[in-house]
Amino acid sequence: MASLTPISQSQSLFNKTRCPPKPLTSPNLGSDFLLKKSSVSIPRMSTRVPMKAAGVVSATTAEKAKKRYPGESKGFVEEMRFVAMKLHTKDQAKEGEKEVKEPQERPVAKWEPTVDGYLKFLVDSKLVYDTLEGIVENAPFPTYSEFRNTGLERSAKLAKDLEWFKEQGHVIPEPSAPGVTYAEYLKELSEKDPQAFLCHFYNIYFAHSAGGRMIGKKVAEMILDKKELEFYKWDGELPQLLQNVREKLNKVAQSWTREEKNHCLEETEKSFKHSGEILRLILS
Repeated sequence: MASLTPISQSQSLFNKTRCPPKPLTSPNLGSDFLLKKSSVSIPRMSTRVPMKAAGVVSATTAEKAKKRYPGESKGFVEEMRFVAMKLHTKDQAKEGEKEVKEPQERPVAKWEPTVDGYLKFLVDSKLVYDTLEGIVENAPFPTYSEFRNTGLERSAKLAKDLEWFKEQGHVIPEPSAPGVTYAEYLKELSEKDPQAFLCHFYNIYFAHSAGGRMIGKKVAEMILDKKELEFYKWDGELPQLLQNVREKLNKVAQSWTREEKNHCLEETEKSFKHSGEILRLILS
């Protein structure tokens, strides 16, 4: 409507002076003028609004697309715990999804352990803990030093247990293939892949503090006249010791990228595989 008002006023003025109306190409009313007047703001309004709206939609879509990993809101250790629980059987954990395939995956009540087999398990376990604790002490990566003297260390405790067996007249065997293989694998990982190494660190210590304790108690009832080994004792309150290590692991993982965290989680299955092969020695 803004372009129509000048036209009406001009024609009235021309009629009063009896001058012929000027053509539409007049400097005041020419095509350039009409184009300028008609394009002042309307096209800009019509293009800016959709662009702004598109930006809002894009941001909203990106926010919705951000993937949240199970346990992520509580810290990375909770992510590791979630993945580990899925690799248990239903009998071992309520979140377990794994089918029973190996003898050691059956309920412990159905096991038939032997003292010789249990000794093999303890010897191989000591080799693994010796390796873990040596790696942490030497710290090929600076972050490993965070996990020195946590109170979860088991090597010295196992040495006392093996000495007790020796005093009972048992011959202490040499480490077997499962323990040797796992120890070598841990050394290799520790020097080139800290995320994968810390996955094993977490699963070894935390699994022993939970399911490992239960297994130790059941086996002691079956073959050791309920003897409680040092392997299943800690100096200090175990829940607090575990919490301290959780906090350290969460702190270290804060500097990892999402890809590095996922790589750590993917190593969980290998940790279970190696630990399972050592656990199976109890039944040999």
